[in-house]
Amino acid sequence: MTSGVEDRDGRPAMLEVASAGPGVEVRAAARSGELSLVCTPDRARELATALVRAADEAECAHASGPVTVAARELRRGDVRDDDRAMTVQGVRVDGATAHITWRSGAGRSWTQAYDADAAIALRKRAA
Repeated sequence: MTSGVEDRDGRPAMLEVASAGPGVEVRAAARSGELSLVCTPDRARELATALVRAADEAECAHASGPVTVAARELRRGDVRDDDRAMTVQGVRVDGATAHITWRSGAGRSWTQAYDADAAIALRKRAA
């Protein structure tokens, strides 16, 4: 599956799930590399349950309005809750500092440095 799956930089990634003998293999691949995990069927069910719960929470948070996240947790496509549209184009964390590249509604781009734990209010969370 690749539709709707991205790495932290917003580039398309791949996620595959298949049976692997007595277990279940979960394989993820992106430009940065590949990860393959094999777990028991019980653990796979726990993972599926956790994913469904997280998806439900994300949908509820998205529907309820603005959300606040730490600067280090911003993602490409997040829209800042401000009087002017500002969309995250990139995030780079360097120790305790998060360097956020923003793009305005007019197309201007700039980078700002924040404390990595600084609370940033978002109007819209990237999917």
